[in-house]
Amino acid sequence: MDTAHFLTSGDSEFPAKAHEHSADGHLLVSANGKIKARCSLWWKETALYEGKPVGAIGHYEANNHTSAKILFALAIKKLYENGVHLAVGPLDGNTWRRYRFITESGIEPAFFLEPDNPPRYVEHFQEAGFKTLAEYFSALALDLTITDPRLPRAERRLQEAGVTIRPLDASHFNQELDAIYELSRLSFQENFLYTPIEQTAFLAQYLPLRNLIDPRLILIAECENKPVGYVFALPDFAQKQRGETMNTVILKTVACLPGRRFAGLGTLLVGRLHSTAHNLGWQRIIHALMHESNNSRNLSGHYAKTMRRYALYARRVCSQKVYESR
Repeated sequence: MDTAHFLTSGDSEFPAKAHEHSADGHLLVSANGKIKARCSLWWKETALYEGKPVGAIGHYEANNHTSAKILFALAIKKLYENGVHLAVGPLDGNTWRRYRFITESGIEPAFFLEPDNPPRYVEHFQEAGFKTLAEYFSALALDLTITDPRLPRAERRLQEAGVTIRPLDASHFNQELDAIYELSRLSFQENFLYTPIEQTAFLAQYLPLRNLIDPRLILIAECENKPVGYVFALPDFAQKQRGETMNTVILKTVACLPGRRFAGLGTLLVGRLHSTAHNLGWQRIIHALMHESNNSRNLSGHYAKTMRRYALYARRVCSQKVYESR
């Protein structure tokens, strides 16, 4: 018989990241000494939705529907007891970490750093009453000679404003990451489910990529000698891991300072990246894990076609009695 446990701290039965991500609690479902399902919960210092903090369900794993149901029953109970009104998942505490499930796989293999999940995980969340809260996509560009018709105008206007674009300086990698962190903090603060991240945590995510990047694929826009935007891309090392010839670049992040002064900078950075990648001999670019919003579509739509879809899920949190009657 499956038995559920609530732990206030992770132990050896949880992956190392469960300790690193400062979860507020961990849930475990086991039977006959074997783990059947587990997740972590966050309800302190989480993102706001409709003005109230959400409860995050992350580090999710379950090998069958029955164990998942037991896990979710306890998860909803714990979030309810801690004053949460909306449960969101899969979300490892915040959107700086792993979140979203693949909902439409397409035919392209997984790319480097792409989250993955068994299809049954989507079913588990849906059976527990979760509905789609936000949708995301990755798109593939196969012709790097295509240009966005808005590009010349954006380039002229930004040049007149004194904006220049340069590649990342690998000899000052840490200092460059400091600038990228500050730009990210300012650029993303209005993003969906945004929460701030400490600089040390940000650096811990990016420093391991130092030996994997090509500095020419990371472009930094400056104005008056200050960074105002960047695009971060790197080779698709998943191709190498599969024994394939690497011909693909992953466009991971585009960030620009908010405000009208630098309007069009995202368009310029993406266009410049495509041109740079083409000149370096790359054949394809994946626009990775973009929110299904007008801005994302505007940046990607002129170059790429959707290759994969993802979703983030949510459900209202109610009492355990109400949950069990669903």
